[in-house]
Amino acid sequence: MNLEPKKAASLPKHVRRLGADTLMKQTNKSTLFRLRAWTAFFIFGLVVSGLTAIPLETELAVLERMAGQGTDGLAGWIHRVGDALRETNAKFPFLAYGTDWLAFGHVVIAIAFIGAWRDPVRNKWLFQFGMLACVAVVPWALVFGAVRGIPLGWRLIDCAFGVVGFFPMWWCWRMADEVELVARGPGPSGAADFGSDGIGD
Repeated sequence: MNLEPKKAASLPKHVRRLGADTLMKQTNKSTLFRLRAWTAFFIFGLVVSGLTAIPLETELAVLERMAGQGTDGLAGWIHRVGDALRETNAKFPFLAYGTDWLAFGHVVIAIAFIGAWRDPVRNKWLFQFGMLACVAVVPWALVFGAVRGIPLGWRLIDCAFGVVGFFPMWWCWRMADEVELVARGPGPSGAADFGSDGIGD
């Protein structure tokens, strides 16, 4: 309602309450839309990063062409990895089954986040899980990358995935709290009653 303060004050209490409820629901719908958009972005990132673990040899061939010739620096590292992968696939192709399951793990986690997309308030623990997983990427990449002889620059690229993934999860977690607070109903239990659209009834 767009009324002057004096006119608004003269309205019955239930009418003023209706205007406030409408405004809160509109605000909640906008927040919920942004929350679901970021969740969808995170799901998309998980699926893409998982599926790219399957055609590794093809992808490395593309990277080698882009890197050009060279035995030092980034180009040298990419060619070394490409040679190792081709030799491994030729002699021991069954080892690629491990990266197939790596892709499967990413897709399964992405499916779990569909629950957060459908009901972000009830399933907001998934955003906390996502933040913890993204934080864990940094020490995991630095420690195990060093053990496996991965160059520091490449390990930092891996760490960047955790940093990039953390912020959407943090924003979604904050927005889920906001949606819950705005939609919290005045019922005797003090808990919000969320419909299928995630907005309090």
